[in-house]
Parts: sequence; structure tokens; C-alpha cells
Amino acid sequence: MNTSTRQDIALLLFRLGVGGTLAAHGTQKLFGWFGGGGLEGTTQGMQAMGFLPPKASAVLAGLGETAGGVALTLGLATPLAGAAAASTMAAAGAVHRPAGFFATEGGFEYTGILALAGTAVAISGPGRFSLDHLLGDRFNRPWMSTVALTVLGATSAAVIARRNRALASPAPTAADQPAEGERAEATGA
Repeated sequence: MNTSTRQDIALLLFRLGVGGTLAAHGTQKLFGWFGGGGLEGTTQGMQAMGFLPPKASAVLAGLGETAGGVALTLGLATPLAGAAAASTMAAAGAVHRPAGFFATEGGFEYTGILALAGTAVAISGPGRFSLDHLLGDRFNRPWMSTVALTVLGATSAAVIARRNRALASPAPTAADQPAEGERAEATGA
């Protein structure tokens, strides 16, 4: 077996593992499969984690993981698929970052590795055993990985910044709410 074939087999196995993991994780968010919370539970989780708007964040996270994972598995539009996986996992990693690196302590180890895996496949391409190769690499041009990683990386950074601002702003307290009589006056009741 020549070196090229070995690398193509390794990329196929890598894509199957990473893509399958991401797709399964995304279907937990979207459909509640594999013990997930579905869209309603994911929306509540996104709100609790400070992602705004929470439902749109839940849908985008679920789609990024599911569609990105399926496309990585198939080796289709690999630069975009890898960038979608990387950016989604970067946002997820922001939630875990305060707990440090190791997943056993709630850290970003798992999300970080998946983000790096998506980035690596976006850059390397899917190999010969892929739909991209079968389609003449129409959706796997070298410039596409640069554009996809830049655009989706910037989008992920904006989502993380918005979340950080939301978490930094003080939550309204009972003292911030108008008293019952003040509410009646304000509404004319």
C-alpha cells in the first residue's frame, strides 16, 4: 500500500469518526435523539449559557454540528464542513473555558479537539475516498478553506463576544422591577 493510499484511508477514518460524532451531537440538539434535549431543551440551555437569541443559537449550533458532521463524513464541501465544525465547537468551548482544559473538570478539552479536527480537515481536504474527489473537487478548492475558516471563525468570535457581554451585564433584580402600584400607574390601571 503506497503512502498516498494510506493517507486517504486515514483521512476517511478521521472524517468518519469526527463527522459522525458531530452529527450525533447535533441531532441531540435538534431532535432530542441519543438522549438529547431537542430544540426546546437546547434553547433553554442556550439561554442559561448566555447565548442570544437562544432559539436561533440552538438551531444554528444544531445545524452546524449536524450538517457539518454529515458533510465531513461524506467528504462533501469539506472546507465549509470543517469550518462549520470548528466554529461551532469554538463557541461551545467558550462555555467550558472557565473550567480549564480537562473535560473531567468540565473544561474545553473535547470541544477544542473537535474544533482542531474540523480545522485540520478543512485545510487538508477529504482525500480520495470522498464525494468531493468524486465531483472533481468543485467544492474543495484551496481558497475555500481560507474563506470558510475566516468567515465562520469571525462569526464564531462575534457570537462569543455577544455571549460574554450578555453574561457581564447585571441581571435584573427584584429591586429593578417597579412596585405593584407603580406598574398600575404606568399602565393606567
